Amino acid sequence: MFDLQSLGIEYGTLAMFVLLLGFLITGMPLAFVTLLIALIFTLGWFGPMAVPLITSRVYSFVSSFVFVSVPMFVMMAAILDRSGIARDLFEAMRLFGGRLKGGVAVQTIFVAVILAAMSGIIGGEIVLLGLLALPQMLRQGYDKNLAIGVVCAGGSLGTMVPPSIVLIIYGLTANVSIGDLFTASFIPGFMLAGFYVAYVLFRSYTGDNIAPPPRTEKIPTEEKIRLLKGLFLPILVVICVLGSIYGGIASVTEASAVGVAGVVASTIVRREFSLSMLKAASLQTLSTCGMIVWIGIGASALVGVFNLMGGIKFVSALITGISDDPTIIILFMMLILFILGMFLDWVGIALLTMPIFVPIIKQLGYDPVWFGVLFAMNMQVSFLSPPFGPAAFYLKSVAPPDITLGTIFKALVPFICLQVLAVALLIIFPGITGR
Repeated sequence: MFDLQSLGIEYGTLAMFVLLLGFLITGMPLAFVTLLIALIFTLGWFGPMAVPLITSRVYSFVSSFVFVSVPMFVMMAAILDRSGIARDLFEAMRLFGGRLKGGVAVQTIFVAVILAAMSGIIGGEIVLLGLLALPQMLRQGYDKNLAIGVVCAGGSLGTMVPPSIVLIIYGLTANVSIGDLFTASFIPGFMLAGFYVAYVLFRSYTGDNIAPPPRTEKIPTEEKIRLLKGLFLPILVVICVLGSIYGGIASVTEASAVGVAGVVASTIVRREFSLSMLKAASLQTLSTCGMIVWIGIGASALVGVFNLMGGIKFVSALITGISDDPTIIILFMMLILFILGMFLDWVGIALLTMPIFVPIIKQLGYDPVWFGVLFAMNMQVSFLSPPFGPAAFYLKSVAPPDITLGTIFKALVPFICLQVLAVALLIIFPGITGR
């Protein structure tokens, strides 16, 4: 049996990082990489008798009651993908954005906020907006970069706007109230959406050939009533989900079930419900949640063995030793998260880093709920940033052939700058979260 303990914690940490990077480069999924490395270091550092300690940590992660809400919110998004609710919602928003220059781009952002408040995930939302809004903006003569940026950045708002699955996973990892996280992220989420709207209007009114002139024709009353019907069901679902959480009527897990029931009821009212749609949505939910669970199992095992090795104390000492200024330490953490976000999935980042970062945050006297919102805002940047920003790949899957990944990433630069500005404001003014 090889003895890894002789390396010491310094070289042991380095060896773990090199192995992690090496296996990921081969294309092996993150969940299996973390599980394999956890097993190697458990056997090599402690011996076979330590394996049950790691399995007990994994069990505590997957047996959390709040974790049940994740498949519920994913199910909501999967049903939305297959219904016409998003399409009618987008059409209804024409009532509010039609008289603005850049109105279609603005209504895309508003639709993105409502869809985010219904489901809390980003992938399906970007695909939906890529199919609904992008062709319409390009057809009307919008600047290609602005149209692409609005779809990707707006579609990523599910990270910040409650009920965000990113915040749920953070709450599970950091052991903080998910209800508090939702309350704290409400204003920052809308602040970021407001930045996008302000940028779109600024570009539309100050640039040449950025957006077409606003429509001046009047919409008949009958058409207005028809369009407003498209707003009713989505708004009702959002009120039921978020209202039950903020009103103290239901927990996050119970509210997620209410949301699924609301979306299913909406499809029944709209006469879109079918068993084949439910089956397809269920299979998509199983696939997505299976990935999240396996990443969670692998990351929990790896962090568990790293903690037993004394690695978390070692890394914490390294980070806190960078400076006596707590702000510098926070900025360094943000830099680590930003770099990891270029290569790793947000679930893996949360589960691998938060057991190390959150105790440091508490030690520095900061609120872990505020840090959770800051983490979610940072993940916004990771969704858009090259080389592996998932938002770009989601849009590319439905974009016209002439729109390349290079074009998409170039279009995202101003929106990444707005996200970095939002992160900076949260650090400078933590009161934005209400904490």
